[in-house]
Amino acid sequence: MMNGMPMMGPLMWIFMIVLWGFAIFGVIMVVRLLVFRTDQSQEPPRAETALGILEKRYAKGDISREEFQRMKKDLQG
Repeated sequence: MMNGMPMMGPLMWIFMIVLWGFAIFGVIMVVRLLVFRTDQSQEPPRAETALGILEKRYAKGDISREEFQRMKKDLQG
């Protein structure tokens, strides 16, 4: 101690305010990350194309190979 003041005097107060500011900022950022993470991770549903639907029908066995090729040719022009 020098002249009744602890070492670093007013600088210690400034350091503590900055430290608490970072701590509060960190807590706020973690809370925001946890709250908004689920909203951003969900992608909007994509519209299926006619060719995509046709490929799924063929894969499930709803249509034959000949029907698939004919319909695919019609779709692709």
